Amino acid sequence: MQGFNKYYPPDYDPDKHQSLNAYRGKHALGDRARKLDKGILITRFELPFNIWCGTCNNHIGMGVRYNAEKKKVGAYYSTPIYSFRCKCHLCDGWFEIQTDPKNTRYVVVSGARQKDEDWDPQENGGFAIHDTEGKAGPADPLAALEKTTEAQNHVTKVQIPRMEALQGVSDHYNNDPYTLSSMVRKRFRAEKKIDAQKRADDDSIKGKYGLPEELQLVEDDAEAKHQARDEWARARMDYDAERNSKRPRLSIPSSSPSQSRPKLDPVSSLKARILDNTRRSSTLASKRKPPDRRVLLK
Repeated sequence: MQGFNKYYPPDYDPDKHQSLNAYRGKHALGDRARKLDKGILITRFELPFNIWCGTCNNHIGMGVRYNAEKKKVGAYYSTPIYSFRCKCHLCDGWFEIQTDPKNTRYVVVSGARQKDEDWDPQENGGFAIHDTEGKAGPADPLAALEKTTEAQNHVTKVQIPRMEALQGVSDHYNNDPYTLSSMVRKRFRAEKKIDAQKRADDDSIKGKYGLPEELQLVEDDAEAKHQARDEWARARMDYDAERNSKRPRLSIPSSSPSQSRPKLDPVSSLKARILDNTRRSSTLASKRKPPDRRVLLK
């Protein structure tokens, strides 16, 4: 665990020394502030572009970092201009780069030269980029005056009335916020009471008829009654149709016995009569009551 405690010597006086750095005669930034009395702060600086060193004529790539001497050399309006003085790592030469707030870029001041990397498409077999704005002729004063007049008319006829209407609406809703808030809260309380009463009535109906709690009841109005009546009629028709489909269908016999009975030859007809008589006699015999056994034994 990192220690956060500090050692205070016995002769340390907080009223006299104010801090441990002042007691030891050191700055809070350490060695970076060794030239702070000259207005120079040692900071880490990264090259924003490729340069050629002016002393050894070696190429230094963009992104190489140096311990640069940062110093304020001027100001562009309220924006300060800083200078970064770096020592080349390939030789003993020094080069200086400054900020350019006006053009939002860096500028090599001395000790090196910036590598020119501007690409011209016309020199590399492409098409030249035409500057249409630079070659444009002088503006027509009458056209400029017409545009100015149209803009003024638009402001007078469209924008100003629109702004006045918006300002009127804003004044209407923000003139008395307490009254408007009271009205809104009063309407909210009334709607809340109505919803609570409706919820209580629904709960009583559900408890009376044993309806589920998640069932949503609709308001009892003409549209709901008409919709419920149509739904009941549709369900009744579906029930009747399902019941009729399950009912057994009886076949209607033919009116003429000659068409229902097939024609038989005399032998087959006689055999059918004998079998029918035998069946009837056996049926009658089975229905007769057998004699009492005790009577037979006597």
